Amino acid sequence: MSRRIRSLQDVVEWGLCAGCGACVSCHDQAVSLVNFEAVGIRPMFKRGCGSCNECLSICPGFGIDAEFATGSGGSSLAEMEFGSALEIWEGHAADPEIRYCASSGGILSALALYCLEQESMFFVLHTAGDPDRPWLNVTVQSRTRAELLGRAGSRYAPASPCEGLADIGSSEGPCVFIGKPCDTAAAMMLGKRRPEIGRRLGLVLACFCAGTPSTQGTLDLFQEMGVPPEQVKRLRYRGNGWPGGFEVVRGNGFRPDFVPYDKAWGALTHYVPLRCRLCPDGLGQIADISCGDAWEHYQLNPNDPGRSLVIVRTAKGQDILRRAIAAKYVELTRVEAGNVFAAQPQLLSRRRELMGRLLGMRLLLRPTPAFKHFSLLRSWMSLPGKKKLRTVAGSVVRGVGHGLWRRQPVSQQARTPEQPVA
Repeated sequence: MSRRIRSLQDVVEWGLCAGCGACVSCHDQAVSLVNFEAVGIRPMFKRGCGSCNECLSICPGFGIDAEFATGSGGSSLAEMEFGSALEIWEGHAADPEIRYCASSGGILSALALYCLEQESMFFVLHTAGDPDRPWLNVTVQSRTRAELLGRAGSRYAPASPCEGLADIGSSEGPCVFIGKPCDTAAAMMLGKRRPEIGRRLGLVLACFCAGTPSTQGTLDLFQEMGVPPEQVKRLRYRGNGWPGGFEVVRGNGFRPDFVPYDKAWGALTHYVPLRCRLCPDGLGQIADISCGDAWEHYQLNPNDPGRSLVIVRTAKGQDILRRAIAAKYVELTRVEAGNVFAAQPQLLSRRRELMGRLLGMRLLLRPTPAFKHFSLLRSWMSLPGKKKLRTVAGSVVRGVGHGLWRRQPVSQQARTPEQPVA
């Protein structure tokens, strides 16, 4: 039995698929996406597909090069830990309604709106809740402020925005793409391979990400709340304040059911799949701009209406951001690298442990993604000796317990919430 990745089928069966949907934009006639409730969104291959390796070049489950979009991350501690940064800012959307509705100050929504209204971009390709089954996600194109506002906010459930990249390729002009770090990496890699897409990626925006829980996580949270899924009319995972919370609106007119953000995310995080737990890039290195919660401000002032950390990765992102500031779509203050460490300590801590997890997986003779130029070894070596040993040993023990030493059909890859992979 092969333990090398030779095709997308191998990526899926070794549990390395991120569910981004880029393979659909690469071969839309041969690939379809299926959401397995206990696993996530995964590609299904039609006859004659799944054995070639063309899609591997744009698959974040196969490999990502940190220098793909931004060049060398440099040698400083900050650049080693979170990648190249031309500028770092903190702030929020200038529009108070966007700031309130969005997840962490509304920077991504405000920048997307600026690009539509002032940069003549044609649409924003991103993720929204399914209007019929709000616990699921759909890939959408927003062209107006109303559409962006109605779809604002994080969605802690499987999403595949890259499935819509072919529409960007056939659009009349540049568009905005918003996704998780794995999505933006796939979008930029596909844009390089397909020039018609690359030319129309007007701005690529990444949200910070700690992993995507499977749909089962949301359904189990419904059950814990005593909410039958068929009664759910609207669902917000957060937003409407910072950080907001898990809010369920039923169709029966009852008062919305609500679970605070910390409790809801604490429950959902156990449903994060293997590929997310092996992610080197929670802070979105391969994007024009990456944004996420400036948690240190929330800890100092829980009544803050929302604030984001903004890392500018490319010259294109730098130019557009400065014009958005001048046009008063966003209100930002320049900050230093230390603010990144203060804002996202958990993501950075998990990243430092990643090399140990990868080594543990390799001891089980299983393939892992090729993560180039992420300084993972150097980062892991900064950990105390016992901590380094625990990251490797723990990965081996859990890997054996979950049968990760062998490839598995997607239907067998589910994990129980009491037994996270790593």
